[in-house]
Amino acid sequence: MTPQATGNPTRQLSEGQRKHTPGPHGTPETPGTPETPGTPEPPGPAGAPHAGPAGAAAGRTDTELLIAASVLLADAALAAKRAGADLTGALTGGRFALQALRRPAWALGTALSCVRALTGPAGLGFGANGGVVGELARIAGNVTRRRPAAVAMAVDAFALRIEAATVTHPNLDSPHARRLTGALVAGDRLEAVRALHALVERLGVTRALTTVSPVIMELLALTGLLDENPVNDDFSWVTLAGGVPTTDPFLGLPSSLLKYLNPGPGRAERAEPDPILAKVLGGSRNDIVSYINDIGALGNHGLVLLRRVACADGAERHVLLLPGTSFALLSNSTPQDLVGAFDGCLRTDTTYTRAAKKLLHRAGVPAGSELMLVGHSLGGLTAMNLAADADVASEYRITHVVTLGSPIDNKRPADHTTRVVSLVNKHDVIPMLDGRGPASPHDIPDGWVELSWLDESYDYPLSHAPQAYSDSLRGELAHHRERVNGLIRRYDGEITANQPYMLRDK
Repeated sequence: MTPQATGNPTRQLSEGQRKHTPGPHGTPETPGTPETPGTPEPPGPAGAPHAGPAGAAAGRTDTELLIAASVLLADAALAAKRAGADLTGALTGGRFALQALRRPAWALGTALSCVRALTGPAGLGFGANGGVVGELARIAGNVTRRRPAAVAMAVDAFALRIEAATVTHPNLDSPHARRLTGALVAGDRLEAVRALHALVERLGVTRALTTVSPVIMELLALTGLLDENPVNDDFSWVTLAGGVPTTDPFLGLPSSLLKYLNPGPGRAERAEPDPILAKVLGGSRNDIVSYINDIGALGNHGLVLLRRVACADGAERHVLLLPGTSFALLSNSTPQDLVGAFDGCLRTDTTYTRAAKKLLHRAGVPAGSELMLVGHSLGGLTAMNLAADADVASEYRITHVVTLGSPIDNKRPADHTTRVVSLVNKHDVIPMLDGRGPASPHDIPDGWVELSWLDESYDYPLSHAPQAYSDSLRGELAHHRERVNGLIRRYDGEITANQPYMLRDK
């Protein structure tokens, strides 16, 4: 994935539809549940500006200013990186070599000027990249810890994002969390390891993970950008540009390796519900809480559910319920494993989607049927991947995709009329994996509905469980429940069939 400029900050902030920012109708909504009222204004991490007392009284404005500044720095960093690549290419290209043969004195002066611009602290600061020569120079700079101007600006942009997230997530403002983020911004890996150990020792693994989850992508990007490994830099640059990285942040391994780890063609077999599932399904209806409870009852060992509904308007429609990942093993015999989760984030053609397509064919769902996809975690990712599949979208009319705790913001349905509804618990780590955290300046499409909130679950994985989403929507967030139910009203009617299917890799 090629990094692109982050765009116009004014437009992004005026239309800002961010996971963790309150918004008007059609944008993310957050009820007024404060995380820590009256939090004092903290000092910023290294490289980030400090918002003064006036900013403490207007936290949201300060957050927008911090994000606006990070957008400008990100644009400048990406522009400097491109300038380094262009200058390197011009200096090492065949056209310059030909001119050097004709005018050696001119070529020598030009080469010296270019080298000064590429390596001098007043220029790009060792900013050569691109092509064989440029990449060799970049690798040499990484190994010798030479920091180009583009990297320095990128680090500052990430630091501003972290500071913006701290305004709305006061848990990031604790001394232990500040110590960790400050060490990563400074590129001090030894201190970062010590800070992480202290954070885990104080809070435990799950609470520590939840504390840093709002800025997990920024922290991983800083790690990749400031280490001596030249192979993993692409992760950081794509994250800075708002994309979804196709490499891992530590070794730089490409996502294409996943197709070798997750090669199953997919298989779907009819299954009979056990007594507990049958009891839950017996009380099902067209209600988002009911769907979440059904998904919870299906578990995450390969079962999905296809529902046929005789709707109130006389049409027959179908609903496909897709559960999330089993965390027991890295890989198992079903598509609902960790390998499948990584694959689903980075690709659309996965074992889960292939098995789901075979399910629809095996069930005899008529071509042209209206279909709603409801998924939790990896199930939501798979729902979006199915909606993005042009073959599926042309065979069936996918009217709605409803996701719970899923990192889907980089996905787009093939049919622009498909209604996407995303539900996000802000304590949930998983929705952040698409790169769009609370401090990200990048927008969701205008037609999407994203509803986000804070609840009392806090710790991951409890905050990610279907039950946490169900409990929230049955309690203080009943207005979100009503809104989602209003959006899916066309599926009201009599359930005429509930058929579980077992999906297998092979």
